[in-house]
Amino acid sequence: MEFSALNSGSNAVSTKHLVLSEILAVTSVMRKNSRWALSTHSFSTRESALASSLGLRRIRQESANQSMKRGSTEQDLMAGFQDLKRLLKDVEAVADLPLPTILSPFCAIIRSPLSTGPITSMALTSLHNFFVCGLIHPDALSLSSALSELSNAISRCKFETSDSSGDEVVLLKIMTVIHDALCGPVGDLLGDVEVCEMLETVLTTCCQMRLSEILRRSAEATMHALVRTVCSELHVLDPVAEEAKLADNGYDVEEQEGKMNVKASTQDIPSSSAGADGDAETLRTPRPTDGLPRYGLASIVELLRVVINVLDPNDPLHTDSIRLTALRILNVALEASGSHLCAFPSITALIVDQGCKFLFQLARSDNFGVLQAALRAIATMFEIMRPKLKLQQELFLAFSVDRLAPPPPAKGQSTPIPPHLDADAEKPPPTPRLLVAPAKGDTRELLLETLCLISRHPSFMVDLYINYDCDMNCENMFERVTEFATKGIYPVEALGGREVNQRNAQDLCLDIVLGFVNHMASRAEGHSEPWPSHFVSPEDLQHTKSRKKLVLTGTARFNTKPKTGISFLEENKLIYTDPNEPRPLSLAKFLKNSARMDKRLLGDFLSRPDNIDVLKAFMGLFDFKDKSVADAMRELLETFRLPGESQQINRITETFAEVYFATGAAETKSQDAVYVLAYSIIMLNTDLHSPQIRKRMTIDDYKRNLKGVNDGSDFSPEYLQNTYDSIRKREIIMPEEHTGQAGFEYAWKELFARSRQAGELMTCNNSIFDVDMFKTVWKPVVSAIAYAFITFDDDYIIERAITGFRQCATLARHFGMADVFDYVVVQLSQATGLVSELPSSQVPNWPAVEVDGQSVTVSSLSVKFGTNLKGQLAAVVLFNIVNGNGNALREGWTQIFEMFQTLFIHSLLPTRMLQMEDFLGGVSIIPLRRSQPARQPPRSDGLLSALSSYLMTPYSSSAEALVPDANDADVENTLSTIDCITSCRLDELYSQILQLDVEALVAAIRALEALAHERTVARLKQEADEIPAGGTYQEGPYSLPYDPASIFLLETMVSIACQTSQHIEELWPVIFEHLSALLSTPLQYSILLMERAVVGLLRLCFILAAKPSLRDQVFVSFDLLAGLPAQIATSVAEQVVVGLIRIARTHQDIVRSSTEWNLVFALLRSTLGNPEAARQAFELVSALAGDGPEQYVTGDNFPGLVAVLDEFMTAASMAVEAQQQGRRNQALNASNSPIVERGRKAIDILAEMKKFWNRFAETGVPQDQIWSQHAMPLVACLGRHSINVSREIRHTALVHLQRVVLGPFLPLDTSNHAQVEELFRRVVFPLLEELLKPQVLMRDPMSLPETRLRASALLCKSFMHLEAREGQSADVKALWMQVLDLLDRLMHVDRRDQLYEAIPESLKNVVLVMNATGLLVQPANPDTRNERQKELWDATFERIQRFLPGFLGEVLPEPMPAHMAQSKPSMQPLSVPPTPVPS
Repeated sequence: MEFSALNSGSNAVSTKHLVLSEILAVTSVMRKNSRWALSTHSFSTRESALASSLGLRRIRQESANQSMKRGSTEQDLMAGFQDLKRLLKDVEAVADLPLPTILSPFCAIIRSPLSTGPITSMALTSLHNFFVCGLIHPDALSLSSALSELSNAISRCKFETSDSSGDEVVLLKIMTVIHDALCGPVGDLLGDVEVCEMLETVLTTCCQMRLSEILRRSAEATMHALVRTVCSELHVLDPVAEEAKLADNGYDVEEQEGKMNVKASTQDIPSSSAGADGDAETLRTPRPTDGLPRYGLASIVELLRVVINVLDPNDPLHTDSIRLTALRILNVALEASGSHLCAFPSITALIVDQGCKFLFQLARSDNFGVLQAALRAIATMFEIMRPKLKLQQELFLAFSVDRLAPPPPAKGQSTPIPPHLDADAEKPPPTPRLLVAPAKGDTRELLLETLCLISRHPSFMVDLYINYDCDMNCENMFERVTEFATKGIYPVEALGGREVNQRNAQDLCLDIVLGFVNHMASRAEGHSEPWPSHFVSPEDLQHTKSRKKLVLTGTARFNTKPKTGISFLEENKLIYTDPNEPRPLSLAKFLKNSARMDKRLLGDFLSRPDNIDVLKAFMGLFDFKDKSVADAMRELLETFRLPGESQQINRITETFAEVYFATGAAETKSQDAVYVLAYSIIMLNTDLHSPQIRKRMTIDDYKRNLKGVNDGSDFSPEYLQNTYDSIRKREIIMPEEHTGQAGFEYAWKELFARSRQAGELMTCNNSIFDVDMFKTVWKPVVSAIAYAFITFDDDYIIERAITGFRQCATLARHFGMADVFDYVVVQLSQATGLVSELPSSQVPNWPAVEVDGQSVTVSSLSVKFGTNLKGQLAAVVLFNIVNGNGNALREGWTQIFEMFQTLFIHSLLPTRMLQMEDFLGGVSIIPLRRSQPARQPPRSDGLLSALSSYLMTPYSSSAEALVPDANDADVENTLSTIDCITSCRLDELYSQILQLDVEALVAAIRALEALAHERTVARLKQEADEIPAGGTYQEGPYSLPYDPASIFLLETMVSIACQTSQHIEELWPVIFEHLSALLSTPLQYSILLMERAVVGLLRLCFILAAKPSLRDQVFVSFDLLAGLPAQIATSVAEQVVVGLIRIARTHQDIVRSSTEWNLVFALLRSTLGNPEAARQAFELVSALAGDGPEQYVTGDNFPGLVAVLDEFMTAASMAVEAQQQGRRNQALNASNSPIVERGRKAIDILAEMKKFWNRFAETGVPQDQIWSQHAMPLVACLGRHSINVSREIRHTALVHLQRVVLGPFLPLDTSNHAQVEELFRRVVFPLLEELLKPQVLMRDPMSLPETRLRASALLCKSFMHLEAREGQSADVKALWMQVLDLLDRLMHVDRRDQLYEAIPESLKNVVLVMNATGLLVQPANPDTRNERQKELWDATFERIQRFLPGFLGEVLPEPMPAHMAQSKPSMQPLSVPPTPVPS
């Protein structure tokens, strides 16, 4: 009969028919095999040692229907079927019969050793069919007994072996029946005993290496199904009730640990016969009170205990194949249990201790299959039990990172890992380390895959940070994992392996990094969980984190030198902080609680004589109450390494004895007894476990050694026996005493003990700590993402890297971390290829083509960038990130504007960014190349800009240069570049710059200034320094060629500042620094750059003028502009004047002091070399000096106005003189020369300004101040221009001078002779001195003699008017002598001149007036003159006699004697004609 199932729902046959048919089938095979009694080897599924070792301990129960003996004959077995047939005939329905009655004959066959393989196989087939057709169903009579008997029979199946394939068929059918029973409808009604028997049977088959691979695989598949079914019960079981049942049974995981011996044999099929396994304990599974056995927690605990014990890598009885099977089963159990497993302490205790310990050791296996299975089980374990595995996860992550971390590069071998990622890691804590060689190839990839699987949770990195980095006794696992992942993105040659493995490993590391960034960005967007109230508060965690570094530093220093460490700890208030706490106790607490303390050094420190108080305090921190002396010593000696000197050991032992005896320990009668006992335990531990000692101490030896030491009596034998056994079974492993497996065992126990104190792992996807985490790792993270973006070619990875960049930028903005945003921009900008070395100032002539009606420049960059897809991606990502996030940018602006500069040079910027604003011609385009400037004739009817000498478009080219051709491919690449630049939305970014906050705006301006400085000042210095020492330039200092980029940067900087005038106070210092550097050496830069610098400065001054706090900076700027060299000043004069007029008209009250007016007028004077600028400047001065509705002339600006008007007259004089030297026929005058016209008007304006003297006086200005500051400069100016080369200006000046000097306006204090002298010496005398010079006469030989004549008349009239007046008390001798000298020289300068005749007449008038006023009195008899009159007469007589002998005698005859004068009538005095004043 075939092994097939019948459809129980089809009602094709009755159940009775089916049972009878199965009986017939079995008996038919039995009759066919009639020689059962032959001596053959019996095949049993429970005979091998492995079956014993894998057996599930339980109570064997004999079924009530199992009345036949095991040694029944074939006749007895056949009789069982006959009896069943008879029963079936007597009942109407099979369901009326108890189920054990029906199954008993079949179970007997299966159980009987007399059966053969075919018979057993048929019986098993019958049982399978009974399950399929529904005969065995949950409502069957006596189902529980039937299942018990069925389980018993299957687990004890015995038959005579025949051929191996047939025998394996039997085993396969056993698996099928077990699957039917446990996974079918009746599975829930099985008891713990039956489940354990079935699991044991299948597990035995799985581990039997002698069986075929297909059978073992089938058995393993069945085992997986059974395990899933059994472990799924955890979802519905009540943890409290189940744990109580287990406790009632006396189940203790620790007691069962180590008692299960699993053996694998490749010779025999394992037997699980309870009768044959005397060492297998039974699991006393409780029966439910309702009589229905239902399996529960006991079966699952037993299953996991057995499977975990099989995993022990140090058990030589287990092969890797068996461990591999067990690993797969364990993984299935964990997957089926899910997180419900954590609710059951008994299961949790198994896994977190032995399970983790064995799994972690298998994770270093060289067997790839075992490694893969172990890692999968570990990943599943962390998935469902993470809260229970805090320290275990730390260990596994530390192990994984240690093994995955690349070895240090060999000497001379380079690595692409950036320097800032290669910092030394912190010293790890004393957690157990699974030391193995670095993983390579497939092993490395597998470990990485597992790490990625574990870290996939959104809260993974947060969990690492709050549980480990914020825990004083844990490693900084977040930092370690992140450091490893970021470094892992870079290739490491030392790891070897195929290239595909290397790239896969890099991809996996990138996944970890990008996952971390993605989850953090998600939390920043609001997808954050609330912080559970039962967790440690975030503030406490952050405080611990902040103190952790100090503690680590203090511990490290203590481990180096305890005294230094203690000082550091005290300085940083880590110890001795509570004044009420004894200092030794405070230090002892720190030493005991610090997991990173050097245990050897700690033991040595505590045992020193100076530290006895610390030792006592340290010992007092232990709780020895109700502990045996062996356990107390074990607890003590596991905290530090026992020192080697006997005196030190003695101090520790004495202190221990004192503390332990104080707890009231049993059996010990004195402290000395405890001391001896403690010492004996140390000796016993060494004797029993030291490999150097061959003869071990026996219990009798131990008792004998301690005879009479308990205060004169003996310890009880039981007490000593327990102490001896405790040390014999469990060695006291002191810290750092053992290495290898023993050291790992000790460290694992310490970790497990710490895990009880550490509590559960906190898991919460909360954003509280994100800013601290991001600040810690942002730089390596961004660097790694950038490296992946640049070097990886996979589109998916590039897309994810782009997303990572954006998320990093988002986080930088969210956390306000400008340095992060800058770093992202720097990394991306490098990837674009648009940031290069300092480009040349010479822009080549690139071809321009027409595309869709627009001119497109095909430059080298546009062609290259058009083929660089990754660069285009980086550019789009970069500018999309910066757009809208400009306020988060600081140093990164340098890269942004560098790219702008590159794009400008290659004609790729939007038109708006190529423009420069101008006072004169509006908006124009920055020229890329300089053309030969053409000399423009001077013009007075329009606005002339220096831009006229440059090309106005970046697309023009010199006619003398050769333009290369552009092919279709170049044009296509250029169009791709243009599309990319369009996608970057540069014009939007430029607009957003104007909306930046002040800090970001200042950073942007600083970046522009730095780039502009590099292209101008720095380049000039560099290139000037490169000139050979002997090299000279004929035309002056070295100058830079025209550089369009420097103008672009300057224009951008000024434009931004002008459009963000609200922040001018912060921007001005940065921009002015650059402008002043340029304008301080203007001859060394191109004239267009200078013009733009001047325009920019004036545009900014217009804004500064509205800021009271910056008003002074306007005049600082004016001073800088006024100091420009003449040739530069002339070139930029128009711009200066227009800018100045704009400022003056808008801010009329900006100039408030004479110093400021002087700066304004100095700036105006510097522009007069430009005709158009001079015209506008004159209009401004005329408006200032005019007498309109608003009065602009003040005492502060009066001298400056005079000086400026003087400049206009001087300019006219120079123009006329230049015309005369040019031998032109037509003389310049006001009608044909704007310059002369302005000079002519200037002299009139100057003369009209005399009216302001009285106004100043009316406002209270002192007379002497009016004279010195206002009158004298004006009169002196008139005097100077009385010899102006221009005849019109000269005559007008002389007329105005005479009117001022002789008129009523002059604010002269006649009583102050010094002022009169100043007038003559500074005005009148210098005028005549100049007129006497022959070279002056040669300027205008026709007209200047007349000027001399009029000037001589002015001299005489001025003297008569000012000095020869009534009541003159001052000494006029010196001044009069100088007048006579000048008259003498004038008279004899040319005898043909009119002066020869005019001088005596003028002198006669002066002498007569002086005589009439009593100044010049001729001698008389008697002589009544005073001394001054005598001196003046003598000097006058002597001086006049030189050039006019007898003149005084003629004009003033000698007076008659007094007696004669009385007899004659009086004579009429000479009348002095009035002084004529020419109109």
